[in-house]
Amino acid sequence: MTSRPGKPRPPSEPRPAEQRPGERRLAEAAKRTKPATLDDVAALAEVSAKTVSRVVNNEASVSSATRERVMRAVELLDYKPNLNARVLAGDRSFLIGLFYGGPGGFLSDFQAGATEVCRDSGYHLMVEPWDSDSTQLNRDMASLLRQLRLDGVILLPPLGDDRLICNTLRDAGIPMVQIAPCEQAPDSPSIGIDDYAATRRLTSYLLDLGHRRIGFILGSPGHGATENRYRGFTDEMHARRVPVDAALVGRGNFHFPDGVVVAERMLAERKPPTAIFASNDDTAAAAISVAHRRGLQLPRDLSVVGFDDSPIASMVWPLLTTVRQPVMAMARVAARLIIENTPRKHGWPVPMPSSLLDCELILRDSVAPPRS
Repeated sequence: MTSRPGKPRPPSEPRPAEQRPGERRLAEAAKRTKPATLDDVAALAEVSAKTVSRVVNNEASVSSATRERVMRAVELLDYKPNLNARVLAGDRSFLIGLFYGGPGGFLSDFQAGATEVCRDSGYHLMVEPWDSDSTQLNRDMASLLRQLRLDGVILLPPLGDDRLICNTLRDAGIPMVQIAPCEQAPDSPSIGIDDYAATRRLTSYLLDLGHRRIGFILGSPGHGATENRYRGFTDEMHARRVPVDAALVGRGNFHFPDGVVVAERMLAERKPPTAIFASNDDTAAAAISVAHRRGLQLPRDLSVVGFDDSPIASMVWPLLTTVRQPVMAMARVAARLIIENTPRKHGWPVPMPSSLLDCELILRDSVAPPRS
């Protein structure tokens, strides 16, 4: 007795035995319940465990095709590298420090940009405030660096110009990236914008509208942006043959309360300014607050401009004309410099990879021609 033939299988439906080896491995990977290991990734990508380690650690000695295959396996297996194992396998901690001091300024956006790059590369970002005036600064920082063995540190202003902090990092062998320093250290890269050129451009905008009595609120002493922004302001005023009245210049230290004090004094002058250029948005907001309290109508009675385009620039009324810094882009560049150059092994490239990023003039409602 012969058996009846089974129903033919459609040509487009392959038999299980006909699955290609790669397809079988992908199917098995999808059913995995235990956390994947480095060996699992290597098997799926058909490479050695050492190659997987190189890809995960962002080492350059892997072809783009192999890197893509490994990363595809990492994604399919939802592989999470063990940080402790990575540290033991090499001379990196996969930790980057973000040190700041003084006003927070653009800390929030900077932290977001740096964290994004760190996460994509399997690194962690540690954010730490430091008081330059602390008598225990050297001891506390040296202790932290011994404990964490950071792969690099990003110094937000004004810390990049603090000699004690920079020397402490050098003594510990920790590479650093300075953000907007007064002067770039010879052994470290720096990232920023051209504060001087941006300030001249915004000053020129006020002069073109007809303003001649322009007040200027300075930032903190020892801060790179403070010096460069004031120099840009005075050079543009002098180039246009407009005098700078010393009575209309005061130090706001990048702080709202100090900006209030300076603006109160300026607007109490017998001949008050028709415009105020503040070195950052917080002190510009302070000037706007004082003007409202004195019954001035902005921008008809007083124009105000700031710098940074921080969140407060879109919260005050009128909305603030300011200079937008590419803060998140600066953060990404700084983090990538540390991660991609693996400075513990190779040192910084020569010439030093420093960058001046483009900024943008943001025109809003806080500026108008002066009343005749």
